[in-house]
Amino acid sequence: MTHDQMVAALRAAHAVSRDAMAAGHHPFGALLVAPDGETVLLAQGNVDSVDHAESVLARAAARRFDAELLWNCTLVTTVEPCAMCAGTQYWAHIGRLVYGMSEHRLRELTGDHPENPTLDLPCREVFARGQKPLQVYGPFAEVEDEIAALHRGFWSSR
Repeated sequence: MTHDQMVAALRAAHAVSRDAMAAGHHPFGALLVAPDGETVLLAQGNVDSVDHAESVLARAAARRFDAELLWNCTLVTTVEPCAMCAGTQYWAHIGRLVYGMSEHRLRELTGDHPENPTLDLPCREVFARGQKPLQVYGPFAEVEDEIAALHRGFWSSR
């Protein structure tokens, strides 16, 4: 994906996170983008504290598409995946990740909120322990403030 395609996809994932929030869920959104860098194959908002947008999407992708295709796809998500979601992406064989805001920044916004006990473990560290060379792009300054603003408003109201 080009840089412009990544930013456009992050904004589309952000729209999914707004929809998840409007449905009463935590504001996280994820997309599976095809190898062409533009076609969205799947979109997923957060479900609950265990069924994060990225892990639900990765499991659905693994059931629906073969590993060769997935290795050339990109998981695009608003916030850097936690260890659970990074692991699910790894096992689903999705070869690329694009995220808008770091998990560290999310932790700064949520503090010790009981609904989001954020792990301080960057996804790059999770992937580095594996045997597959996943490509990781993020965070993106172009969208980080938009994503942070949504989270700031959401978590302060809970």
